[in-house]
Parts: sequence; structure tokens; C-alpha cells
Amino acid sequence: MESGTTRKPIAASAAPKLGVLTLAIMNVTAVVSLRGLPAEAEYGLTSLFYYTFAAVFFLIPVSLVAAELATGWPEKGGVFRWVGEAFGPRWGFLAIFLVWMESTIWFPTVLTYGAVALAFVGPNQTWDKSLSSNKFYTILIVLGLYWAATFVSLRGLKTSSKISKWAGLIGTIIPALLLIAFGLVYMASGRPLQIQLGWDKVIPDFSQFGNLVLAASIFLFYAGMEMNAIHVVDAKNPSRTYPLAILIASVTTVVLFVLGTLAISFIIPKTQINLTQSLLVSYRDFFKAFGMAWLSPVIAAALFLGVLGSVTVWVSGPSAALGVVGRAGYLPPFFQRMNRHGAPSHILIVQGLVVTFLSLMFVILPSVQAAYQILSQLTSTLYLIMYMLMFSAAIYLRYSEPHTKRAYRVPGGEVGMWIIGGAGLIGALVAFVLSFIPPSQIKVGSPMTYVLILIGGNVLFVAIPLILYARRKASWRSAAGARDLAPFNWEKPGASGHPGAAPTQDEEEAWPPTTPHDRRQPDGHTDDTRHHPRGDH
Repeated sequence: MESGTTRKPIAASAAPKLGVLTLAIMNVTAVVSLRGLPAEAEYGLTSLFYYTFAAVFFLIPVSLVAAELATGWPEKGGVFRWVGEAFGPRWGFLAIFLVWMESTIWFPTVLTYGAVALAFVGPNQTWDKSLSSNKFYTILIVLGLYWAATFVSLRGLKTSSKISKWAGLIGTIIPALLLIAFGLVYMASGRPLQIQLGWDKVIPDFSQFGNLVLAASIFLFYAGMEMNAIHVVDAKNPSRTYPLAILIASVTTVVLFVLGTLAISFIIPKTQINLTQSLLVSYRDFFKAFGMAWLSPVIAAALFLGVLGSVTVWVSGPSAALGVVGRAGYLPPFFQRMNRHGAPSHILIVQGLVVTFLSLMFVILPSVQAAYQILSQLTSTLYLIMYMLMFSAAIYLRYSEPHTKRAYRVPGGEVGMWIIGGAGLIGALVAFVLSFIPPSQIKVGSPMTYVLILIGGNVLFVAIPLILYARRKASWRSAAGARDLAPFNWEKPGASGHPGAAPTQDEEEAWPPTTPHDRRQPDGHTDDTRHHPRGDH
């Protein structure tokens, strides 16, 4: 997700170049989170298969395909730019809206994890468990934290980034390393394990179809790698450095997820694993086993801080990206309002109202776990739709705009793009279908209600941007929005005016023209407002 920040051009000699290790660390930081580990701890050693499968069919394809798209079409707009270049602004707007909507639905789930962490700061585990499973406590904390993060975001991106800088280190990286270290020491010390070890336990039982549902959520563990794709232009020798960095980041991410998941399954019996509590219970049990019980409240507070920092960034990031696209004529003027700090205030407020509404599901559904699971799956399906659009666009653009310069290309020519992009597309499609099957491990009330909520949610949130696009008006387009969002290649003078059709090389080099002239706009009207040339953002 692009932040909308304009980068000032600097001399090539002064431009910092990123090495393999730096790029790898940036990608690991963007992806790794501990929140979902208990869901996969249900599978024990089988999680190794699922993590590896998702890395091959999702993590690596997302990373490589996004790098090509980001370097071929680096202007503001992110996935809106990529999908719109291939299939037109209608589908580009759908893609960017789904990113914003997915993050909105994600907030109640991640903040539930934060509420549990806050509850476990207390000294009594029995009381902590009871408090963290209380629906009204959960709603109170979720909404309190969310609106606090929104208030910070309304102060501008600079303020929110200060809060998140150390929160990621203290609340995610250090706790992850501690969890893995305690798990390995616990196993090496010969203590009784709650899972059976052996290579025969790695391959899943495919006859139990319901068991695949939670595994499908692993794909979204790896979501977000596309955020750092733009940095491929800052790499030393991108064609070699970036794939190597992605390989290192992928292996590191898989190892962290696998070892963290196994650490939980080592100490908590499968039948007692709870999606919202087991991570905190694992830390507490490890600390107690090694005579360090006093660390439990400390780690709980650190995890809570990590959630707060993560949410603060994600509240502002997708909203800013949607605001950039919206001001170019895709959202009504009400949603284009910016406050004096440069934050999209009305989008943030509407987002908060949606989060508040979704949080009420914690009261309606039979348990906090059920609400957590259904919102997690809705998050997954919406994000997967966006990824399917992204993979399709990358494959299509190889044929429709073969001469567009890309600092990085997926290796192997068209065949390589079909293999890597196709693997990502098929993987995302399979995970999307599996997400609609009620999981056998969690009580979600009526299976029919579960499926209907998911179907209804997907239909609703896909329909909203398509309706907005169909009813857009010329008056929605602001002068600032016209300057911020550069035209698609197929909108440039001399192009065919059809998505995916690029101008000739001479026309590309002549852009932008030296004198103003009319230019076709996505909404059908014309103006002579200049856009920034390609590559200035």
C-alpha cells in the first residue's frame, strides 16, 4: 500500500542503494505478526506444510509480481494504478477500495488480540482468561483503542509514525524471538511436549476437508509484501539483488512463523488452543516453567504496545491511499475532505463508524472466538480478491504493454510470468474458496449463518465501489486530485483510449507536452490540469 509520500529526486551519486540484507529485513518486518499463530498451532507439525505451500504459491509470487508492477508504474495510486492500467479505472478503484475495506474489517480482529494482551497484564491467569473472553470488555477496549488510534491519525502521518517506530520492535520482533527461544529450550530440555514429532506428521490429512479452512488463512499471514515493492528501484543491481532478498525474506518469514507456531503447540494441548488467548497463555506457561513468571505482565504489555503501533499506522495508510484516488474524481467531495494536518478526516471518521458497527458482532455471535474468526475470514476474502486482480493485471500487462520500462521484471519472460503470476493467482483463488467453509475447530454458531455472513459481506463490499464508480460525476474531480494522480498510459495523447494500450515510444518520450491541451479523463470530461510526469512520485 503506497503512502502517497512524494520523494524528491536526488543525484544518482548520492542516492542510497539497498543491499540484499537490508531489503530482506524490510520485507520480513512488513509481514511478520504473532497474532495468527494460535490458529495454525491447531495443526502442530502439519503447519510446516501449510506455511511452505503458502510461501511458494503466495508469498514469493506477490513479492516478485509487485516488484515488476511497482517499477513499471511507479506513480501514486499503488494497486489502483496497476489494475487500472490493465483493465480500466473501474477495476482499479475496486482494488484500492478493497485494500481500504479489508484493513477496516481487520481492525476489530487485531484489536481483540490487543484487548486480550491488556487483560493478561493482570497477575491472576484464571481471572485474565475470564476477562479477555468477556464480550463487553472486548468491545470497550476495541473501540477505545481504535478511536484513540484514529485521533492520532487525524494529527497526520508524522505523528502516527513516531508512535509506531518503536512499537514494532518492542511489540513484535522481540516477543517473536523470545517465543521461539523458549520453545526450543523447552524442547531441548526434554520436557513433555503436547504434540507428536515425526515427518509423517508434516503431511496433512486431506480427507478432512474442514481442516483446510484455517490453513487457508495462512495466505493472509504473508499479505503486505507488496508494500515494499517500490524499493526495488533503490536496490543495487535489482535483477539479482531483489530476488535474492525475497528468497532470504521468505525463508526467514517461514522459519519465524513455523517455530513460533510450534512453540505454542509444544506447551498447550491442541484441545485447549484458543485463537485469542493462546499466545498469551503460551508466554505465561513458558515463563512459569523456567521460573520467570514475573515477565508475563511485561510481555503482555509489550504485545499490547505492538498492536497499538500497528493499528496506528494502518488506520492512516490505506485511508491516505484511498483519499489520493478519491480526489481524482472517484469519491464524492464529502470523502475528499482533508484537515489542516493533511489527513483524510472524513474517510477516517467513516472508517471508524464501520469498525464500530462490525465490533457489535462480538455481542451477536456466540463467542468472541466466533466473531474473531468470521471477521478474519472476511478480511481474507476481500484481500484475496484484490490479489487476484493484481496477478491478472501483471500477466495481462506483459502482453498489452511489453515495451513499458520496468527496473525489475519477473524472470523467465512471458513463461516466467505465467508460472509465478499464475501460481499466485491459483493460490489466491483456492484460498478464497476455502475461506467460505465453516472451520471444524471453532464453534461459529449456525454454519449456514456463517456462510451467509461471509457471502453477504463480500457482495456488499464489492458492490459499494462499483456503484460509486457508476454514479461518479465530473464535479467530483478536484484540481489537486488531478495533479496528484498521473494519467494511465492509455489516457495519454495518441494512445487508443483503451485500458492496457500504451502510447508509442515517441509519444511516451514526448510526455508531458510542453503546452497544455485537453486530455481524456476517466469520467469522460476534459481539463488542462497538468499531472506529474511518470516517475516523479
